[in-house]
Amino acid sequence: MLLDEFSIIETFFQNQQQQRDDVVLNSGDDCALLKVPNNKLLAVSTDTLVAGVHFFEDMPPEALGYKSLAVNLSDLAAMGAEPAWVTMNLTLPSVNEKWLTEFATGFYQLANRYQVNLVGGDLTKGPLSITLTVHGFVDDKNVLRRDAARPGDFIYVSGMLGDAGAALKILQSEIQTDEKIKNYLIHKLYYPKPRIELGKKLNSFANAAIDISDGLVGDLSHILKMSEVGAILFVDQLPLSKELKSLSEKTDIIKLALTAGDDYELCFTISEKNRDQTIQLLNDFDCTCIGKIDDSKKLKLINTDGSVYKLSGHSYLHFSNV
Repeated sequence: MLLDEFSIIETFFQNQQQQRDDVVLNSGDDCALLKVPNNKLLAVSTDTLVAGVHFFEDMPPEALGYKSLAVNLSDLAAMGAEPAWVTMNLTLPSVNEKWLTEFATGFYQLANRYQVNLVGGDLTKGPLSITLTVHGFVDDKNVLRRDAARPGDFIYVSGMLGDAGAALKILQSEIQTDEKIKNYLIHKLYYPKPRIELGKKLNSFANAAIDISDGLVGDLSHILKMSEVGAILFVDQLPLSKELKSLSEKTDIIKLALTAGDDYELCFTISEKNRDQTIQLLNDFDCTCIGKIDDSKKLKLINTDGSVYKLSGHSYLHFSNV
């Protein structure tokens, strides 16, 4: 059977999703019709993944389908938003039914977990790329933002840092390790966990937040710039997995934790007055205090002995020639 764009959408995407009550009219018409709840703000974010830039062309399609949605949901998590809808623009070099089946499987593994409806998009022929736009709801009185960090706030991160960066080095043959560690790290790169539940908890007491997509230093710097503050970050307090620590003789794991992208954990700040009330909650979500906000308008990296950690390089930047 010859598949055109409409039959591809119907065959591989429309029939796999759970239907939300707030979708009045789904994909298939000129526009989707959607209902936004009262007293909620609509949070919207978009990301594009391009073959050869954001992922290797031989990346397993199931992992690519999963990750294409996960990186977008991570942006909603950083705002404390509840996911609702997504649109997809998919550009394919050719029609490969096996690839499409596996891609859709990975995509709906995550979409159905968070009750996200695919409500529209476009399908075209060309170099492989995926552009998703996610929509979610956030309470109009409790929104996590980048510009609300204050001197005295404690800086936290969720999960472990640097695993995805190490996986990239393994895939690029820059690091050799045993199969078990390799598989663990690559799984972290391919299947990041969007911190939706944590974000929704944080929006009632955290001051500022951002997801770590381009590296901790770069993303934390966005908070500092927009909040017009500085920070002290203690590199010995960075949360590192035992798998990453096993590579310490082969690569600078601290630099990976500071600058490598694709972790999709949350970095957030909490005031002194809210800290004691939230210790158990943060433990439940595997969060670590790594520093403190000050009024210096600079980011200082400090070693265990109190000396300054000298960082070479920077977090990921598009169009950078450095």
